Amino acid sequence: MRQDLMRQQERIRSLLLKRLELEGDLSDGQILELIDDLILAENRRVFLNLRDKEELRRGLFYSVRRLDILQELLEDSEVTEIMVNGHEQIFVEKQGRIVLWNKQFPSKERLENVIQQIAGSCNRVVNEQRPIMDARLAGGERVNVVLPPVALNGPVMTIRRFPEHPITIEQMILWGTLTGEAAEFLRRLVRAGYSILVGGGTSTGKTTFLNALSSCIPADERVITIEDNAELQIQGIANLVRMEAKSANLDETREISIRDLIKTALRMRPSRIIVGEVRSAEAADFLTCLNTGHSGSLGSAHANSVRDMISRLEMMVLTGLQIPIPAIRRQIASGVEILVHLGRTRDGKRQLMEIAEITGMEGDEIQITTLFLRDSQGRLQQTGELTSREKWEKSS
Repeated sequence: MRQDLMRQQERIRSLLLKRLELEGDLSDGQILELIDDLILAENRRVFLNLRDKEELRRGLFYSVRRLDILQELLEDSEVTEIMVNGHEQIFVEKQGRIVLWNKQFPSKERLENVIQQIAGSCNRVVNEQRPIMDARLAGGERVNVVLPPVALNGPVMTIRRFPEHPITIEQMILWGTLTGEAAEFLRRLVRAGYSILVGGGTSTGKTTFLNALSSCIPADERVITIEDNAELQIQGIANLVRMEAKSANLDETREISIRDLIKTALRMRPSRIIVGEVRSAEAADFLTCLNTGHSGSLGSAHANSVRDMISRLEMMVLTGLQIPIPAIRRQIASGVEILVHLGRTRDGKRQLMEIAEITGMEGDEIQITTLFLRDSQGRLQQTGELTSREKWEKSS
């Protein structure tokens, strides 16, 4: 928005806020009528062309009824991530590429208003005493906020958007994320009830991949999903229970952690449990779940490789339980059967990099066999045969 038009918007917005205080609760239609009257009055003072009027109308409405200038990005289906670094700098991710947006908040206060609006709608608290917040918008977008004094260059907000409709395995094949051969192999693993852990770095598509895998779960099973922020879009399962962790807030509502939810889920007669992301001490509870008859459960974790997933699980368990590493490794080897590693190419394309099987222990070391691997030319090829075939044969 041009500087002169931005100044006009701020002037009209000040008048609009005063009118809204006097008028009380108005519908969206009534607010738009009020905005039209104010723009008409401004046009008598300074000529505005049709394009300027439309931009002012949209911007003013978004500033009082939506998420201000960010609303435009939220309505753009190509935008997958919005990164606000203080009120003057906004980056967006489109088609895997991050670029600086050509708009900014006119003031720090406007950005703070949006943050508090989000916090209020999600029953969250964020301020100088509690400067970090995770939340979820009504449309399912995941929001992270960091305020000063922790954030040194002003309020920082990151919004991750998810597809309106779940991405299917077939779409992933068309995009080159995986091959048809690997897809059919994974479908059969899920149907047969193999326990699978999906790993990868930030924004490699772990949640999307979990969604796609869950579509292969037999429709007559009872599935329980557990997440920090509800993002999974499980389809085709009638007996589905979705649970979301909750932070403590000022009204003394106690925290409900992922660990609490996993323990509760074990008493709910699940066929499978899906943990959206294993991040900390709940790894021990997740392994307990895998080792107590809930085969076919799924989860995801941040990791840089298949082998790194093992190390990450070990470290996460140790944050909650002080037990010998060999004991943790035995739990991993007996509970997790398949490891899937995702990555991103330099141009932002998400790809399945490796599928591996945990084949047991040799001494104190977990043994891994690679089944599919993407080579140096970017081709995903089968490199090994599944060792544990009892479930596989029963599913045929």
